[in-house]
Amino acid sequence: MGSGITPQDVVNALRTVKDPDLGRDIVTLGFIKQLEVGDSRVSFALQLSSPASPARNQLVTQAREAVLALGAADVEVRVMAAGPPRAPNPALIPQVKHTIAVASGKGGVGKSTVAANLAIALHTAGAKVGLLDTDVYGPSVPILMGGNEAPHVVEGKIEPPVEYGIKIMSMAYFLPKDEAVIWRGPMLHKTIQQFLGDVRWGELDYLVMDMPPGTGDIQLSLSQTIPLTGAVIVSTPQDLALTVASKAIAMFQKLNVPILGVVENMSYHVCSQCGHREEIFGHGGARVAAKKLNFAFLGEIPLDLSIREQSDSGKPVALDGSTVYGKAFREVAGALAAQINAGNFEKAEDISIE
Repeated sequence: MGSGITPQDVVNALRTVKDPDLGRDIVTLGFIKQLEVGDSRVSFALQLSSPASPARNQLVTQAREAVLALGAADVEVRVMAAGPPRAPNPALIPQVKHTIAVASGKGGVGKSTVAANLAIALHTAGAKVGLLDTDVYGPSVPILMGGNEAPHVVEGKIEPPVEYGIKIMSMAYFLPKDEAVIWRGPMLHKTIQQFLGDVRWGELDYLVMDMPPGTGDIQLSLSQTIPLTGAVIVSTPQDLALTVASKAIAMFQKLNVPILGVVENMSYHVCSQCGHREEIFGHGGARVAAKKLNFAFLGEIPLDLSIREQSDSGKPVALDGSTVYGKAFREVAGALAAQINAGNFEKAEDISIE
């Protein structure tokens, strides 16, 4: 080319760009694909595990600037998503890349609210997301997501309703109002298999699964049915909640499910009148526990009346990233995507030059 830039020059320049979460350069990590060098123009793809990768914009900017510094007149950087090392279960959900269990050791910590808002935040970042309510005894996802549409059958499989761009499924769609589920393990196991294999999930970057509280049959059944990408543990700051949350962590570890991180919900409250911050349930306990156990701390979610009101009305607060709580959920989603991204690229991939 006229400027004398070679493909190797471009590769060397891109080696100066490091992923902030993984601490290695994007060439070694195998992020650079489809490199083309022509007269005054360079183009390549930046392959990430998901469009929701929090470092996406930073890496695109730094990669473009590194190549422009070589003297290229035009640099095109495309972003494409890579598949995981293996699909969670080729037989049941062949097009789902990552499966995330959102769990807690006890009820009342806001786990379902966190799951719904994480799904929204990941979708807002550009990912294709599904939300599965595995809490057969107390399904709440349709309420949180404003689920007005009912599922229907297409070609022998269930077509899930779509709310805010997210495919959702829940036992709540199949139960008469106020009717209780009284099932033993085998029936729960069959239901979980049907919610995975008999639902038209299609291509998803993430399937977020709202787990029932505790360490029961559903957690065991799900872990035995599909290899989970990992679990997110939700806790409130007080010692009791953290003690119980540790039991959920221990359960997933016994089932060989990676712990992707810990979220502290109801972390603090900011008065809407004076702006004074109150730490009603204490503060920082989940962060300390995560550090002690050597797990990632994904972030803090404030306690706010708006979260409860919008959850009840089916409008997750993560839809609006300009609010304190909306921003908090989006930051947690970004940290979660970074953890998954780190797991996907533990081994370097070869660069493809065309």
